[in-house]
Amino acid sequence: MAVTPTIEYVTHIESYVSSSAQQAASIDAIALLLKNGLLSLEALVREMEMYLTTTDSIIRSRGILLLGELLMRLTSKPLGDTAMSSLIEFFTERLADWKALHGALVGCLALLRRKTGTGMINKSQAKAVAESYLQHLQVQSLGQQDRKLCLQILECLLDRYRDALLSLGDDLVYGICEAIDGEKDPQCLMLIFHIVELLAQLLSEASGPSTNFAGDLFDVLECYFPIHFTHSKSDDVDVKKGELSRALMLAFASTPLFEPSVIPLLLDKLSSSLPSAKVESLKYLSYCTLKYGADRMEKYTESLWSALKDAIFNCPLSTVSVDSDPVDGLGFHESEIMTQALELLQVLVRQHNASFLSLILGDGDISSFLNSLFQFNDFNSLSTQYKQRLHAVGHVLSVCIRASGSSCNKVFESFFPQLVDALRLSVEDSHKTVHPALDANLNFGALYLCVELLAACRQLVVSSDKGTSAPDISRDSWCQILHSFCTSLCNVFFCLIRASSIESTWNAYVYAAVKGLEILATFPGSFMSVSKLVFENILLTLTSVIVSDFNKKFLWKAALKALVEISLFVNKYHEDEKAASFNNIVRQKIVSLISSDDLNMPQSLKLEAIFDIGMTGKSFMHSVVSELEKTISASLSEIFVHGDQQLAGLTAGLLECYSSKVLPWFHFNGGTDEVSLNFAVKYFR
Repeated sequence: MAVTPTIEYVTHIESYVSSSAQQAASIDAIALLLKNGLLSLEALVREMEMYLTTTDSIIRSRGILLLGELLMRLTSKPLGDTAMSSLIEFFTERLADWKALHGALVGCLALLRRKTGTGMINKSQAKAVAESYLQHLQVQSLGQQDRKLCLQILECLLDRYRDALLSLGDDLVYGICEAIDGEKDPQCLMLIFHIVELLAQLLSEASGPSTNFAGDLFDVLECYFPIHFTHSKSDDVDVKKGELSRALMLAFASTPLFEPSVIPLLLDKLSSSLPSAKVESLKYLSYCTLKYGADRMEKYTESLWSALKDAIFNCPLSTVSVDSDPVDGLGFHESEIMTQALELLQVLVRQHNASFLSLILGDGDISSFLNSLFQFNDFNSLSTQYKQRLHAVGHVLSVCIRASGSSCNKVFESFFPQLVDALRLSVEDSHKTVHPALDANLNFGALYLCVELLAACRQLVVSSDKGTSAPDISRDSWCQILHSFCTSLCNVFFCLIRASSIESTWNAYVYAAVKGLEILATFPGSFMSVSKLVFENILLTLTSVIVSDFNKKFLWKAALKALVEISLFVNKYHEDEKAASFNNIVRQKIVSLISSDDLNMPQSLKLEAIFDIGMTGKSFMHSVVSELEKTISASLSEIFVHGDQQLAGLTAGLLECYSSKVLPWFHFNGGTDEVSLNFAVKYFR
């Protein structure tokens, strides 16, 4: 005889409340009956009444928890107003029953999370939950699991029923401060930081207590900055330090009312000896500055610039070998402190354009440093400290240039004349092919800063391309100044490349020269474009390096990278005239390396150049494939007829390139079947 649903669910209820052994199975079984309509929630509650109200605290706590867990599983099952009213009233009252508190918390949370269309509690019921919560719960005296539930209830109330909480005023703020004060568990802290964010937003919208309680609320929050994560990897914690830090940052920035407390705290932490504290402070300052707005941040600009100078000019930079691949021309890797400081600087320059820029342009240390450029020429005579300062000044000026066209104008008008003077350039030099300064030591500091400013100008143009019309920027003073010196700068770069040697002492100059040519060649044509003649000279110079100067490793790598970037630029911006020049000068010469019988240049370098430049566009790659197929076909015929072993080795290299680079590239970008079929038909028919 089959067991009736009534007998079945009663059995599961009794099993759940009498023993902890099969509780999960009992909940699942009862929940299935409720979902399938074989059992009504009203009937279930009537049957459970004695378990929910018994004086036996163990049985009562299990009964209340069973009902709460079932509601968690029935969030999508519609409930009527009467049922919702009875349930929320019951669980609200049970918040005072500390022996059955866990089940009461689960039940309240399940009801608070219900969505529109399935039955939701109303504002008065939500307020009653909040009042009972504030009256009866001592959150920090509970275990982690119950604290987490308490905080989830607070989060849900603030997120979904904020209008119901406005009238609670002082009690709400004090109660939340008490509930969160001293919490250390990572999962609970994630909830706390979000609760503070929601509460601060609520207080900002409310009239009356908001300003008064912002300080009290922040007093609870500030002890967590900077985040000190002590949990080991072996701990069962699914919260990462970065997630905690971001959640705290969002709380800090949640209301401008925190500004009087937050900004002084962050400025103070910038003086910490711990690099991680400096990084966090800078990151928070960038975010909070944007959120608080220019008016509130104006009074801090001088303090912020002073702190930024210290962070940028005095932070340690890791150095790399001068023989390594190009990094920044000076052999420095950015520290995290420098990266975050420059990001904050960019935020401040954009937010307080004129006022903050005046602090930088009028800074005595920067002016003194630029005036000292004339004292040093040769790169190898520069101390590490001087190079670091040069690196820092270049970055500061670059950030100012990228901020806006007006700030770019001011930087160029203030500093560019000094740089071209140090390089002994003039507009008249535009027609000279050899720069006289190369007979002596070229001023490296001025050269480096010129290239940094060029790079920043290009980034400004590219970022403005969608939002600003071309004529607007082309008429800016910086654009006019740069255009007048463009050709003479190119001549300096050409001469530096021609004068380069295998020795690593030239690497810094080589990097600057190649980078400078790359930047000038990749200005969008609608803005400040070099002439066709200069553009083609750039391509000819760089291509000549690839073909003839392969023994100068650093120069060769830099030139290859530059040609790749120029090719990507031409394709992206649809520069038809430049594309035609690139195809005639670079594509033909580079592709011809495949069939070249010049054995002086190693095949590995030929293939590296061919593939790196070729993969910038499908048309280029089709030319590469066509030339590869012709060369392989001719080589195989020669090998079969004459048995040329040296040619066999070279052909094997071509086949390896075809299979390991060309075919995978077409597989990723489309066209594998066509290329593979053509190859198979040609060689295996």
